[in-house]
Amino acid sequence: MKKVLFIDRDGTIIREIPPTYQIDTIEKIFFYPKVIFYLSKIVQELNYNLVMVTNQDGLGTDAFPEKKFWPIHNHILNILKTEGINFSSVHIDKTFPEEKTSTRKPGIGMLIPYLKSDLYNISESFVIGDRLTDVLLAKNMGCKSIWIKENNNFKKLTKEENDYFITLKSKDLKEVISLKTNKWERIYDYLSSLPNKKLVHSRTTLETKVKISIFLNGKGRSNIKTGLGFFDHLLQQIAFHSSIDLNIQTKGDLYIDEHHTIEDTGIALGEIFSQLLENKKGIERYGFYLIPMDDSLSTVALDLGGRSQLIWKVKFFREKIGKVPTEMFYHFFKSFSLSAKCNLYIHSKGKNEHHKIESIFKCFAKSIKMAMKKNYSNNRIPSSKGLL
Repeated sequence: MKKVLFIDRDGTIIREIPPTYQIDTIEKIFFYPKVIFYLSKIVQELNYNLVMVTNQDGLGTDAFPEKKFWPIHNHILNILKTEGINFSSVHIDKTFPEEKTSTRKPGIGMLIPYLKSDLYNISESFVIGDRLTDVLLAKNMGCKSIWIKENNNFKKLTKEENDYFITLKSKDLKEVISLKTNKWERIYDYLSSLPNKKLVHSRTTLETKVKISIFLNGKGRSNIKTGLGFFDHLLQQIAFHSSIDLNIQTKGDLYIDEHHTIEDTGIALGEIFSQLLENKKGIERYGFYLIPMDDSLSTVALDLGGRSQLIWKVKFFREKIGKVPTEMFYHFFKSFSLSAKCNLYIHSKGKNEHHKIESIFKCFAKSIKMAMKKNYSNNRIPSSKGLL
């Protein structure tokens, strides 16, 4: 599903010129500082569709003839296109505020097709604009808002904005506003920090065939089928407790034994995490968690720093849990550590074998979530060497 940036034009891409705010001559075109540079980076590096949504009061009337608007508007779009910034569609409402039409922001009349289509992921989309009506549009659409606000607060509202604002509490809007800023660099840093990647990875040998799809910005949903029920249950814990959507389909030579199925699933899972992290820019890098589960207490600490090492301080006193040999749990995490290139420290004590290994997988999920979290205010490689 496609994510969308619904972007206002005036006051967001180009400056608004008081008192009329109409951009009807070339002399009035002043691009917002660094908007072209950072919008270009967003297009090149991030997976968003760009859609322009703008109110142009009275467009087509004597006060604002279309023959003045379209040459200027097309000129702006053509400048953006030269830097690879292409809008998949442009929605322009021509009405006045007092008409209160459903198509005028914050009304969603022009954007209903996006809500009805299963091609778009609206909940992970953003409205970017300088007016409170843009924030309210995001609220009405069911997405988030990035508010370009020069004074970075709720003051100095237009009359139209104030009419909407007095009907709402500011705390209601703050739940919609993901970022308030007057800098496009900050917008780029914020969007690039979001865990917005989805990846599919396959690994095929003569012994197994593994296919994994993963979506970092998920809700902990999973579809796991390895042929080993208890192993499926443990892998589901990784998805649920890390809030990662995870699908794993493994077909292995279980008629021989469980070894290849578990080992190759660990290798493939480590490989897909390694691909997702890329250069690891902006991630926290370290993760650690401690979980009590009835009689057991488990600790997991990890470092996504590029080195492979597993310290395993766990003893099991049963040969199998379900159909999974307990010796294979060490082998699973060792395989993951090697292919994900991470340090792993795992320690667990307890009497119940089921509780021990389940709490380990839950700890691992919480630790990987912490380590992969991005810090948008410090979007650099988390190493004093400058390389991981």
